[in-house]
Amino acid sequence: MKSLITTFRVIAFGLFAWPCMATAQGVVQGVVGLSASASVEVTRDLLSITFSTARDGADANAVQAQLKQALDAALAEGKKAARPGQVDIQTGAFSIFPRYANSGSGSSGKQTLNGWQGSAEVIVEGRDMAAIGQLVGRISTMTVARVGYRLSREASQRVEADIAAEAIAKYRAKAAEYAKQFGYAGYAIKEVNVSADAAGPRPVQMARSASTMSAPSEALAVEPGKETVTASVNGTVQLK
Repeated sequence: MKSLITTFRVIAFGLFAWPCMATAQGVVQGVVGLSASASVEVTRDLLSITFSTARDGADANAVQAQLKQALDAALAEGKKAARPGQVDIQTGAFSIFPRYANSGSGSSGKQTLNGWQGSAEVIVEGRDMAAIGQLVGRISTMTVARVGYRLSREASQRVEADIAAEAIAKYRAKAAEYAKQFGYAGYAIKEVNVSADAAGPRPVQMARSASTMSAPSEALAVEPGKETVTASVNGTVQLK
C-alpha cells in the first residue's frame, strides 16, 4: 500500500560522531535510537447523526409528556429503516430541569420557580449513509444537532497491518543504512515498539430552524471524507 506520509528520525546517544550509551558497567558503543512512521488516508465508513428536541412549560409532567411524544415518533420512524450494523438507532440524553427567574429587584431579588424545560435525543449510526441521510427528511419531531463521521474498527484493522509492515520495513532499512554509515557490518534490535492508530471522529454541528419541525425536510447530503491511519515504530538497535 502506498504511504502518503512517511517520516524518519534518528537520534544518536552520547557523542554524535560515534553512537554510544553509558551504563553502570561503562560505555556501550554502537547503540542508536530510531523512529519511523507511515500513514495512509482511508475513507470513513460510519455516519452518526444525533437528533434532538427541547420543550418548556409551567408543568414538569406536561414537558415530559411532550418530550416523550417527540421521542417515540422519532424512534418509530427510525426503526422503519433499522438494520443491524447498517442503520442502528438508540435513545440519547433525556433531561428535565427547573427554570428560575428573579423576583424583586437588585441584590434583594430571590430566585423563584418559573417553569420547566427539558430535552431529548435520538442517535442514528451505521454504514448505510444514504439510508441514514434519508431519515433527516422523515423525522419531523426532532432537529439535527450533530453529524459525525468516523472510521470503524474493522476498516482500521484492514489497513493497520499493511501500514505497520511498511513502517517496520523502513525502520529496518534505516537501521541498516546507519550501521553502514558508522562503519558496522550490521545491527541487532535491542528494543522496539510498534503502534497503530487512527485520527478521532470529526463531528459537525448542525441545526434546523423551528419552522421546519412540523414537516419533513430534505434528506441530508453525506460526504464522509477521509481519516488518517498511522503506524509508528520506535526503539534502539545495537550496531555490530
